[in-house]
Amino acid sequence: MRNASDQSYRSVPLHATLALAALVIIVAGMKLGASLLVPLLLAFFIAVVCTEPVHWLHNRGLPMRLAVLLTLLVLMGLVTLLGFLVANSFTTFVEALPDIETRLRQAYWQILNRLSAFGLAINPEEIKAAFGGKGGTTWVSMLLSELGNFFMQSMVVSLLVVFMMFETLHFRKKISLALANPAPSLQRFAEFSVTLKRYLAVKTIISLTTGILVWLACLLVGVKFALLWAVLAFALNFIPNIGSAIAAVPPVLLLLVSQQGGLGDAFLLSLAYLGINFVLGNLVEPRLMGRALGLSTLVAFVSLVVWGWIFGVAGLLLSVLLTMTLKIALDSHPQTRWMAHLLGPGAHIDGDGAQGQRLRQARRPPSRRRQKGE
Repeated sequence: MRNASDQSYRSVPLHATLALAALVIIVAGMKLGASLLVPLLLAFFIAVVCTEPVHWLHNRGLPMRLAVLLTLLVLMGLVTLLGFLVANSFTTFVEALPDIETRLRQAYWQILNRLSAFGLAINPEEIKAAFGGKGGTTWVSMLLSELGNFFMQSMVVSLLVVFMMFETLHFRKKISLALANPAPSLQRFAEFSVTLKRYLAVKTIISLTTGILVWLACLLVGVKFALLWAVLAFALNFIPNIGSAIAAVPPVLLLLVSQQGGLGDAFLLSLAYLGINFVLGNLVEPRLMGRALGLSTLVAFVSLVVWGWIFGVAGLLLSVLLTMTLKIALDSHPQTRWMAHLLGPGAHIDGDGAQGQRLRQARRPPSRRRQKGE
């Protein structure tokens, strides 16, 4: 008996080493294959969000294939319309960019001159000599090149979404044929799918509401290119902690250096951004998602760093989605549920929802479970 326990105790470091080595290999593989994995992940999340309207249309009497086709047509129409509007706004932004850059440079040199006047060891002429040779045309051409790459990636993601949507029609049947006992696997997948769709739907609605409110705030304050900043706020709202702050920087700077704006208008716009993100991020979103779908602050920040390092900018946008997907997948299996508890917020681990109910049942003594028929 003692030899068996000693042998199992000695095998713990070996298992931990093998698990760490496997993790390093997986992370290295994801980083090397980032150009392939990012379109697949984007298409997967979009397809998961689109399955909800498909099932809604199917429950209203439409055949499943027709529901998928109608959902894809509506999605492509909305994306195309938004793309034309954003492209028009971006074209106007590029035309006004030289004037905006000149005003930003003037404001920058004024700040440096004021700091040097206060006695700080800053020489504006030396800084100008160091950075003055770099014009704005280089980074504008790089930006346009990245936009072309973005549109090519969008076409690939769109095709992947179409194929994934039609593939889901026969997914349960394939699992039933592939496994000898498919019921437990299908039940876990159903739990994972429902929770993930709920999270993605709520996060998308919150981000869309953020973009609409930012667009209205920019129109009321008088910021140019309001639609461009609204789309930026929608996209960056998926980045935890710092995404909303980054989205507020370009319009506030533009309002500071514009002739129609000023310090007061920039302050009002900053307050609008702060109020929108506080209300939606801290009051509405936790209430809609529930406490069981939360992440601890440390996990959210670490996921931002890790996924950003692996996938770049796309990893920053998908960091919370990827970590929440991992958490939901771990929570759907009894043997890995403890890992999901470690990723969640400790203060709310006994809250409402299925996670808190499972924890209360696990902590209940076996005699009380038998009395209650559990």
